[in-house]
Amino acid sequence: MTNKYQRKPDWIRVKAPVSKGYQETVKMMRDLNLNTVCEEAACPNIGECWEKKHATVMILGDTCTRACRFCNIKTGKGNPVDLMEPDNVAIAAGKMGLKHIVITSVDRDDLPDGGADQFVKVIQKLREHAPNTTIEILTPDFRNKPGALEKVVAAKPDVFNHNLETVPRLYNHIRPGARYFHSMRLLDLVKQIDPTIFTKSGIMVGLGESEDEVMQVMNDMRSADIDFITIGQYLQPTKKHVAVADFITPQQFDKYAARAKSKGFLHVASSPLTRSSFHAGEDFDQLKAARAEKLLKAQAKLDAPIDIAEMARLNPLNEE
Repeated sequence: MTNKYQRKPDWIRVKAPVSKGYQETVKMMRDLNLNTVCEEAACPNIGECWEKKHATVMILGDTCTRACRFCNIKTGKGNPVDLMEPDNVAIAAGKMGLKHIVITSVDRDDLPDGGADQFVKVIQKLREHAPNTTIEILTPDFRNKPGALEKVVAAKPDVFNHNLETVPRLYNHIRPGARYFHSMRLLDLVKQIDPTIFTKSGIMVGLGESEDEVMQVMNDMRSADIDFITIGQYLQPTKKHVAVADFITPQQFDKYAARAKSKGFLHVASSPLTRSSFHAGEDFDQLKAARAEKLLKAQAKLDAPIDIAEMARLNPLNEE
């Protein structure tokens, strides 16, 4: 079965990637045998990001054990885990001179821990070989993998991202292998285990959700103390994937951003081309600044002296 494409409006058209920086990033990823979600998921921002040598590394192979109806990553039996992958990720971070790196993965329901151990090894190698690089992870849901989440949180990434992707009503249609409230609980547990880690989640719009449903997702996220929300337009990768229901206007994205800010998120990214890892480094700087400002305001409101030790605990990289 195929689904008819809708013509994209002018506000989400992007240029084909042709720059020298893009070609250099392609070569490096191939030389180190690394996959990127930028390529596998057909991200529209790949030209801009790779020109700046920003890439989101996708560990644990290029084949996902699930088949979400929005995603362009191929599905099937998982590849053998590459034992050199953590070292190669650290080498790439060093060669690219990254201040901030994003690590994601395919779903690996075939592995006993869902791939958690590989996330830990990558974080450890980055800390060892690229100590000045801050680390953001975008994980699967580790559903039915006891202890996997705790293992990854203990490795202390700077940002823990897990995308909800859509509203609860659409899960069976869009993400049949996932469960909305399991994903929400996972993000809530990250904060309970280690409140110093920033949490982040995102949704796509244009899949047939209502504005009220988007607002409810925001409320659910804030109940889980999620710091950062991303909202972007769903784009149909191929005719085999679920069709776009609506192209959301820039004005509506601005409205979503304003409402999210009013609900207390530390940072919001909401635009047609917003993706989880787009401008992730700049966003991390803004997250740190927003947390520091929030702590200062809270203590000023209580007419209490500034607790420098507490600020350092919750914002450990503030000095950079």
